[in-house]
Amino acid sequence: MLEACLLGTGGMMPLPYRWLTSLMVRYNGMSVLVDCGEATQIAMRKKGWSPKPIDVMCFTHYHADHISGLPGMLLSMGNAEKDTPLLMIGPRGLTRVVNALRVIAADVPFPIEFHELEGPEETIALPGADGFTVTAFRVNHNVTCYGYRFDLSRIGRFDMQAADTQGIDRKYWNRLQHGETLTDDNGRVLTPDMVLGPPRKGLRLTYTTDTRPTKSIVENARGADLFICEGMYGEPDKDAQAREKKHMTFTEAAELARQAQVKELWLTHYSPSLNRPADFLHRAREIFAETVAARDGRSVDLRFEEEGEEQGS
Repeated sequence: MLEACLLGTGGMMPLPYRWLTSLMVRYNGMSVLVDCGEATQIAMRKKGWSPKPIDVMCFTHYHADHISGLPGMLLSMGNAEKDTPLLMIGPRGLTRVVNALRVIAADVPFPIEFHELEGPEETIALPGADGFTVTAFRVNHNVTCYGYRFDLSRIGRFDMQAADTQGIDRKYWNRLQHGETLTDDNGRVLTPDMVLGPPRKGLRLTYTTDTRPTKSIVENARGADLFICEGMYGEPDKDAQAREKKHMTFTEAAELARQAQVKELWLTHYSPSLNRPADFLHRAREIFAETVAARDGRSVDLRFEEEGEEQGS
């Protein structure tokens, strides 16, 4: 299961009723934070989640509304007695930008590791989370910017009949089911493929913001269980402004969702001038029916198909 919470949905500046865009993804005790603008700490505390278990931070780009909340977040993580490494992922220049911000947050009790992105796409295995990966893919903003795709793979179903037929002692079943290759008491090498069926459908969550529509977004959102995408403008007269500023409209995000055949689209990163995003939702839903004008704190538990899926709240 993947837990996801869109902590904030605003772009450019925090508002009294809307925090800046930030996403928290949780899996098996670890937390990944995507972007950290002003007020991200407030949004997280309002959700009731702690900053201590944040193991990874991903940054889409280095505009202030996506990273200016970092010094306070680091200090809060330290005050929460975090002492395990923090991995930061972001475009080239990450080390320089973060160290500049840390002038006011220099003393934290945990090491920080930097992973700077270079190419158009890169997949990173997250530490201590087998089968859970993040893929960064370049998008099209007025500075270097990346979207992020989270994948949780799932091994095939354990085949008890195959294990019995091959005379594999039951004491090895659990280890094989968890992907371990081992040698039994008779010296025979046992491998997981001897007892596992084909891989089952996993989970995919794709997040992108501050960009024009790109082919890379469609490719990385393909079949996603949840697609969170910028909808800076909902008004029909803002198309030219979206192109000029290299942002997206509701309808453009909906078209990407339709092409990628995702299960659900959450719009985010609204312009401060967009007071009531839901008023413009009908145009997007004409293109992609499962479109949601997300609000701060919207959450979902994504579950494997056999387990069902809890609806967002």
